Amino acid sequence: MTSRATQSARSRRAEKREPRVRRAAAGAAGEDRRALRFTKVNAIFAGSGLLTLALGYWLLGEGSITAAPLLLVLAYVVLLPLAIIR
Repeated sequence: MTSRATQSARSRRAEKREPRVRRAAAGAAGEDRRALRFTKVNAIFAGSGLLTLALGYWLLGEGSITAAPLLLVLAYVVLLPLAIIR
């Protein structure tokens, strides 16, 4: 069991830490907005990634065992992550 003094000391420490956490989170969010802007390049990568996915799944439905997996890997591993990161 903890005493009331211990509990109140813990709550005071938590109150002291809280403003720093808020400021740090606000600063990180401001930096992320500038770093993750959606530009024309992102749209091009996203569009080409979606087109490559559609073509890959269409070829997979047609029975292609070589081109379809290559296109799907290209879309999922290269184009769509570039659309998010760039």
